[in-house]
Amino acid sequence: MSKILVTGGAGFIGSHTVVELQNSGFEVVIADNLSNSNEQVISQIAEITSKKPLFELVDLANESACKNLFEKHSDIVAVIHFAASKAVGESVEKPLFYYQNNLCSLLNVLENMVIHAIKPIVFSSSCTVYGQPKILPVDEQSPLQPAESPYGNTKQICEEILSDCTKATSIHVIALRYFNPIGAHETALIGELPLGVPNNLMPFITQTAAGIREKLSVFGNDYNTPDGTCIRDYIHVVDLAKAHVVALNRMLNHQQKQSIEYFNVGTGNGFSVLDVIKSFEKTSGQTLNYQIVGRRAGDIEQIWANPKFANEELGWKAEKSLDDMTLSAWNWQKKLIQ
Repeated sequence: MSKILVTGGAGFIGSHTVVELQNSGFEVVIADNLSNSNEQVISQIAEITSKKPLFELVDLANESACKNLFEKHSDIVAVIHFAASKAVGESVEKPLFYYQNNLCSLLNVLENMVIHAIKPIVFSSSCTVYGQPKILPVDEQSPLQPAESPYGNTKQICEEILSDCTKATSIHVIALRYFNPIGAHETALIGELPLGVPNNLMPFITQTAAGIREKLSVFGNDYNTPDGTCIRDYIHVVDLAKAHVVALNRMLNHQQKQSIEYFNVGTGNGFSVLDVIKSFEKTSGQTLNYQIVGRRAGDIEQIWANPKFANEELGWKAEKSLDDMTLSAWNWQKKLIQ
């Protein structure tokens, strides 16, 4: 079995991707500092897949710790890199932390990939690299606008680092620019569980419905959208996880057409914050306590994907609906409070 390093593999998207990798026959090493995750996820992955992934507690932004990781697992054949802080609002408040964490971890990983002659890396990028696009939907040729947040800027800078790296080394890259992952695994054994107060919409919705949070704040209803709230392309996390396996196989089977490729990973549908709330209330049977408040710094007005290139070139397509996403998230939340 090929051994794959999944950085940030105990996190929300990472854990679902590890499940899909193991179900596809890969051996997985998770490297995570557990800054926004829990080690219990490892045993939950094992329960789903009947195989426990290897786990290394490591801060990849630490140069020597990253070096030791690669020396210990010298038989790694590819990397999927999730490890990064990811909250838009928090990045506005803590820009230096975001630049330090998100950039240094990638730099250390790449340096060790070069040393150990590991070529493929699937990079967890983001639709935030498009900023507030002038034309919707966005495709991979859409111009990158100035980032609206330090988080978005770290993703743009990381893509630039990766591009430069492919020109000077043997490293090959697929950057998956994904949109807004929500939902949970159908077993309700893994899902989105941020430590502390959630920064993302879906866990705040489910925690409010469960009585953990008093109310949900909807940031702004005066945007130039049909109902005044922000619009995003929400994608089920399992659909997103499967895209990583497809991208990895493309690289391992030497099917890349360029040394760095970019793919939008979304559904092609734009849903507003209120659309998500209505879907959740329908699928869960819960009435949500929410209030409209002022806009939040760093938020863009609206964005959704044109996923045609990923559909045709990768042979991947999102399959699950918004109702599937909200129901699975609620099932996960209910299991947490049992």
